[in-house]
Amino acid sequence: MNLFVFGLGFSARRFAESRRDRFDAVRATVTEPDKARALSAETGFTVRVFGPDGADPDIAAELADTDALLVSVPPDAEGDPVLRTYRAAIADSRIGWIGYLSTIGVYGDHGGAWIDEATAPAPLSVRSKLRLAVETAWLDLGRETGKAVQVFRLSGIYGPGRNPIVKLREGRSQRIVKAGQVFNRIHIDDIAATLAASIDRPRAGAVYNVTDDEPAPPQVVTEYAARIAGLPLPPEIDFETADLSPMARSFYGENKRVRNRLIREELGVTLTFPTYREGLAALKDQG
Repeated sequence: MNLFVFGLGFSARRFAESRRDRFDAVRATVTEPDKARALSAETGFTVRVFGPDGADPDIAAELADTDALLVSVPPDAEGDPVLRTYRAAIADSRIGWIGYLSTIGVYGDHGGAWIDEATAPAPLSVRSKLRLAVETAWLDLGRETGKAVQVFRLSGIYGPGRNPIVKLREGRSQRIVKAGQVFNRIHIDDIAATLAASIDRPRAGAVYNVTDDEPAPPQVVTEYAARIAGLPLPPEIDFETADLSPMARSFYGENKRVRNRLIREELGVTLTFPTYREGLAALKDQG
């Protein structure tokens, strides 16, 4: 089985590297030539350029030689660049499994209530509205071609090198408090396990929430990270006066508790890191 990954970023790379024994060949894209060369050397994958400045001409032929396709490229203002460029090549290929990495942001704000995959999307931000439109476009391709397209809505992603402990060590952490606010999270190893399980049990048109079991206030997670890593705890900052980018501030405008029952019951996934506690405990010595 050959895997092609559009967008070899944090989560997609972890999946491809951790499951490399499953694939005869792994091919992937990034947006810059220097990064493509570096990742080819680091991973042993064939990494090509696909981005605003153009696409490697070998990508189309490699798609024809692909069995599983993972798409981890964000939308642009015009929609999905992968579908815009390669829709026909994908439709005409032998690709049988397609995974699209999306976000739980498509659900919008639910005032802290529990939601699941049956909850109607109601995105608030422009980026989440674009995500929902691209989800629909990929699912439409699946219906039209008979290919098993699955959408994976990810919560806040963390893992080695990208987590609250690293932010504390680098002095980038803020302990922001907003009454009643909670977020779900997901460790990249649990994302990888979910994708692998889906390849084993494809279901055309499936939508999965890929998230942990325990939504929690962000300041509580920061406090736990500081305690187990023996690091100073930054002072509390009220959300209203916090120095946040517009994008970071927009995340606090969405408050929900997300259920993950479907990945467990349908795909048989058992989370290695069911809460932030297990995830951060495993990361405290490695960053």
